[in-house]
Order: sequence, then C-alpha cells, then structure tokens
Amino acid sequence: MRGERPVRLGVNIDHVATLRNARGGAHPDPVRAALAAQAAGADGITAHLREDRRHIRDSDIARLKAEVPLPLNFEMAATDEMVAIALRTRPHACCLVPERREERTTEGGLDAAGLLADLGRKVAALKAAGIRVSLFIAPEADQIAAAAALGADIVELHTGAWCEHRGAGADAAAEAEFKRLTDGAARAAAHGLEVHAGHGLDFAAAEKVAALPEIVELNIGHFLIGEAVFDGLDSVVRRMRACIARGRGTLTLEDVA
Repeated sequence: MRGERPVRLGVNIDHVATLRNARGGAHPDPVRAALAAQAAGADGITAHLREDRRHIRDSDIARLKAEVPLPLNFEMAATDEMVAIALRTRPHACCLVPERREERTTEGGLDAAGLLADLGRKVAALKAAGIRVSLFIAPEADQIAAAAALGADIVELHTGAWCEHRGAGADAAAEAEFKRLTDGAARAAAHGLEVHAGHGLDFAAAEKVAALPEIVELNIGHFLIGEAVFDGLDSVVRRMRACIARGRGTLTLEDVA
C-alpha cells in the first residue's frame, strides 16, 4: 500500500574484487562499482574484509570510505584485528558475521547467544566510536534476544536457508523458513532492533522479503554482480530497486524508468 516506508538497498561489491583478484592488478575496481551502484540508486555499499583478504582488501575499505559518499556497511569477523580496522576507518556501520577460512561464502548466522562475553567488549568499542553495530544472525529467538542484550543497533536476518529451499523447489521447507523469517523480523522489531535481511536474494526473493513490514534494508551482492555480467550493473541495480519497491508497495514511475 502507498505510504509504507521504503526499503533501502545495500549493494555488496565483494565479488567485483573477487574478479579483480582472480587475475591480479587493479581491474575491475570495486570502488568504481560502488560509484556505479550509487548512480543507479543504491542506498549504501557493503564490503566484507575477510581475514584471508580473498576479495576485498584493506586499501579497498579505505578508498570506499574516502571516495564513496554513501553509507559504508563494513562486514567483518568479530576479531580484534577487524575491530581495530573499523575503529580506524569509522564506517557508518559494522556488521559482525561468522567466518571460516574453509567456507566459500558465509554459511550461517553469528552465534551471538554463545559468544555474549566476547562480543560484548567488541560491540561496546564500536558503539563508543559512533559506529552502528549490526549482527548477522539466523532468525531465532535466542539469537535475537542476545543481539538486544548486547546493545546492537541492527540485526541482519540470514535469508540463505529460505533461498536455498526456494531454489531447490522444496516448497514446504521454504514455507517453514519464510515463517521463521516473518516471526524473527517481528520479534527483532519488538526488541527495538532495526531489521535488515540478506544472503542469496534474487529479484523475486527480494520482492517477497521487502513486503515484511519490519524490514528496513536488504543487502545483496553476489546475485547483482552475477546478473551485471549480462545486463550491466546500472540496469540490474535499478531493476532490484523496482522489485523491492514493488514488494513494499512503494513503486513509483521513477523506480521503473
């Protein structure tokens, strides 16, 4: 319906850096991709500086902060090294994520409930520096309660399990996972947390998640960069924005132009 709050789109540019690093050198430039995403209507830029630097590099983070006027969402493992980099960089937000060297991509949500003592110190340090803190978690009651107890500003709900079931045609499992997302979003909002979502979202999935009234932002990367190979980043970001607006009920002529 009209009058709903629009859902922000954060574009993750990690895999532009993956392509660059496959050959070395400086091309393609993830900062150029971030600026192109901005021109196409992205509301923010997300970049994950992994401990093994497999895609985004330290210099990318510094340049993104210095050269791109959009809010920077710095995804990072909850380690002392990454907290120190965040405190030097001062991004708009830090999203704490689980990380294993062996994984191809983030496999699940952060175990905030099991890491309260360790995370408490890191969350406090980031917040004291004026950085918004987000926790990338599964939509489970204990994880959401832990995020609230830690004083996080935001939770980003992991949509990967739902997207995997959708892609496999497992309708009953997908329906159950979407119910978890729906309940998790409502529960997080009731705790006073800002609610984001991401992982594995395509056009149709983003449109459906954007319809959840608690959702404030979607962070999407791999799918957008993959589709950009065929249709260009400008076209793909604009189409994603239109899908999100359609799901939210805020679609305008500007979104489909």
